[in-house]
Amino acid sequence: MRYLALLRATRATTPPPPGLMEAIIQLGEEATAAGALLDTGGLAPSTDSVRIQVSAGSLSVTDGPFAEAKETISYVLYEVRSKEEAVEWTSRFMQLHRDLWEGWEGESDVLRVFGPEDFAPQV
Repeated sequence: MRYLALLRATRATTPPPPGLMEAIIQLGEEATAAGALLDTGGLAPSTDSVRIQVSAGSLSVTDGPFAEAKETISYVLYEVRSKEEAVEWTSRFMQLHRDLWEGWEGESDVLRVFGPEDFAPQV
């Protein structure tokens, strides 16, 4: 099963500490070695984003920045055996932020990605 984890910062009073990226790289290497990590990446601020919305039959395109107080800053795509395993990897990632970045606050959503097995014909 595939799971997408989105990380959002809700409070960051200082720049990321130097050791955080090294710890994230080490965790990524561990997840890759375990066969769980498919892809990861940092995301640009919403100033570089576009929102496309359909509402009341109309399509609108709005350039960022957006007014949300939360900023989605990265994603991880996992291939794991269970939701619990995806939560474990994501929790470890969040714990690095908690342990290494004084005053940082954030949240992460872990979302299951549909696969071919979800659309297999019923026999």
